[in-house]
Amino acid sequence: MRSRPVAVLTAALALVLAGCSGGDAGTSDLSAGAGSGFPLTLINCGVEVTVQAPPRRAVALNQGSAEILLSLGLADRMVGTATWTDPVRENLAEANTRVPRLADNQPSFEVVLGTEPDFVSASFGGTLGPGGVADRDQFASLNVPTYLSPTDCDGKDDNSVNSDGNRTAPLTMESIYSEIADLATIFDVRERGEQLIAELRARHDSAVDRIDASGAALAFWFADTSTPYVAGCCGSSGIITAGVGAKNVFDDTTNEWPQVSWEVVLDRDPTALVLADLSRRKLTGDALESKIEFLETNPVTSRLSAVRDKRYIVVNGADLNPSIRTVDGVEKVAAALEQWGYGA
Repeated sequence: MRSRPVAVLTAALALVLAGCSGGDAGTSDLSAGAGSGFPLTLINCGVEVTVQAPPRRAVALNQGSAEILLSLGLADRMVGTATWTDPVRENLAEANTRVPRLADNQPSFEVVLGTEPDFVSASFGGTLGPGGVADRDQFASLNVPTYLSPTDCDGKDDNSVNSDGNRTAPLTMESIYSEIADLATIFDVRERGEQLIAELRARHDSAVDRIDASGAALAFWFADTSTPYVAGCCGSSGIITAGVGAKNVFDDTTNEWPQVSWEVVLDRDPTALVLADLSRRKLTGDALESKIEFLETNPVTSRLSAVRDKRYIVVNGADLNPSIRTVDGVEKVAAALEQWGYGA
């Protein structure tokens, strides 16, 4: 859900990193000039982008993108963030206080331009694209380079990049690592990028190595009580279920966040429910408390095995978006399953 979820870097002058392009999914080409390594040119989600120098006034239009930049120690080079579903990750809270929040949701194009940005990044084409803050070519016309997360174009057809549409291939952690690597290269902090990727890999592997949940069936509920948004097979939830060895009861749909009926959820009767606790208040069922109250009082949902057994796994909404927080989601789901006897 949007606003409602390595390759080793080298100092070589020409790099090929895992990412996204207009050709094969999973490839992003970066090339740099001589000397300082800039100007640097990359093909990002099919768009050629040239960065003249490491950005000094960056705007991150989505929480996922902001948290990567903050994790790379770039708060002093950020002039704005926007479109948050949850509180910032705890270890980034102090750095985040130093960066202006332009809007909790999408800011206007004029507000973003008011920060005089020299670089704009986003997690979703729905934010940086048609119907969002602005199209990428609008920024390009003002000589502001943009970057869109590979997680929103890798394994997607052209009609799905700007929406919670279908994935033609499952998302993997490599797309997230690619985004970190790309941004670390753009900001000329390659070693920080390598370190962050190594930390995420170690955390992910540590969580999945201790779990074998092959007998567990999960459903991921993001929001909306009337026709709930649940996770399909191939987004961040796919990384989580594959990691812990469980089954997503809606893995027969490639749509990232299909809306279904509660009768269908009951028919598939998952072992446990992964519940997104959102700080925003846009849809009914955003907050964890409202989710649980609904589940336990509705005549259909109260019959679910997971509800009767109170098998709830609580994650943040950001944990279900493709980002560094996907690893948080893996850890939280693994920890809950381990308590229920699904250890490896």
